[in-house]
Amino acid sequence: MEVLLQDSFFSFFFAYFHLSAATALLLLVYLFSCRSTCIYLVDFSCYRPPDDLRVSTSNFIEHVEICGIFERDAIDFQSKVAERTCIGCDAAFPLALHQIPPEKSLNSSREETETVLFTVVKDLLSKHNINPKDIDIIVSNCSIFCPTPSITSMIINKFGLRSNVKSVSLSGMGCSAGLVAISLAKDLLKVHRNSLALVLSMEAVTPNGYDGKVKSMLLANALFRMGGVAVFLSNKKRDKRRAKYKLQHLLRTHMGSDDQSYQSVFQENDESGYVGISLSRALLHVAGNALKTNITELGPRVLPYSEQIHYGFSVIHRNFLTSTRKKEIYVPNFKKAFDHFCIHAGGRAVIDTVEEKLRLNKEDGEASRMTLHRFGNTSSSSIWYELSYLETKGRVKRGNRVWQIAFGSGFKCNSAVWECISDFNPNIRNAWSDRIHMYPVDIQDVADH
Repeated sequence: MEVLLQDSFFSFFFAYFHLSAATALLLLVYLFSCRSTCIYLVDFSCYRPPDDLRVSTSNFIEHVEICGIFERDAIDFQSKVAERTCIGCDAAFPLALHQIPPEKSLNSSREETETVLFTVVKDLLSKHNINPKDIDIIVSNCSIFCPTPSITSMIINKFGLRSNVKSVSLSGMGCSAGLVAISLAKDLLKVHRNSLALVLSMEAVTPNGYDGKVKSMLLANALFRMGGVAVFLSNKKRDKRRAKYKLQHLLRTHMGSDDQSYQSVFQENDESGYVGISLSRALLHVAGNALKTNITELGPRVLPYSEQIHYGFSVIHRNFLTSTRKKEIYVPNFKKAFDHFCIHAGGRAVIDTVEEKLRLNKEDGEASRMTLHRFGNTSSSSIWYELSYLETKGRVKRGNRVWQIAFGSGFKCNSAVWECISDFNPNIRNAWSDRIHMYPVDIQDVADH
């Protein structure tokens, strides 16, 4: 009887032990699968146009006058806008737009795209000695120019990427598409372990010129310039040692359900049949509302509790405790959450609006203003030129947090928060290294002049 009891006890013990071990193993597997994958920004490379493609304000005005395309009112309006943009003499147009009249063919657009992207990809590959066949994911964004084969196919063909590389080309998403591309690459990296992603952001200027007389469409002629960026992202643990940043947050806000927002940046035909992108008078108001919605979601994730409590009390006081005159709601101090700000260099008014909404100092928008001055509005890549500026100035240190803010058609406001995880040499060659000693410049003096 005792032997039977002992056998029964040991059978029960071993069954319990195996069940517990199996449960613990399943729990470990579940926790491992649910564990958040870190996304590292290994490095990025911004395109620096050669000096022979530079277009000063006086060159731009002269070119507009002698092309014979525009009526006098359209010439005068573009001249006035160009003089107030704060874009300096180093910003560039692609070669096709230096011709008289400008060449806006498919071949010229493809040539510009290849010039920009081939240059930055080659630079990034050589800098880190990366074999193109090690790239697992490639995502590109270019809003207007959408060729066949696609832009990612251009890169795959040029550099010989693997046949099973995961490739996506985005179009029609405006100046905020750079962070949309980062978001897509991030989502793919969450699924595909031990992978390296290449993200390409640019806007082709060649096919975007507007030849009509509608002022809201002529604005783009004076604002947009040539540029682009290549970014390497990785989820490999070993890449943490060589990575510059770790992605902390990426939030996308889309206001397209509102008609005013949807139509604020709109590609259409004018009465004469010319195609252009119309920038409405309500654009700054729309951008402010989109930013407010975006930071309402971002704030609780990044702001210290003291700022959140202060904001909460101000809302309560305004809505419930003030009977006569409404008290202004407290704007949180985002400088307590971030060390650096990269605001899309869409124009001086855009930068001013964001600074006002967030109660930032002029120094906080320096990288954005200097990028606008040096490179013009390069659309989705502008926030990367700004980060490159901060790096080259030696201002980004290990542990710093950088907030990239991008706006685009739709209307969209997207935010990315990066934490610097390494110490890197600010003197390494990049898009700013040849002229960084000349910056910052006084933008107000440039505008007044």
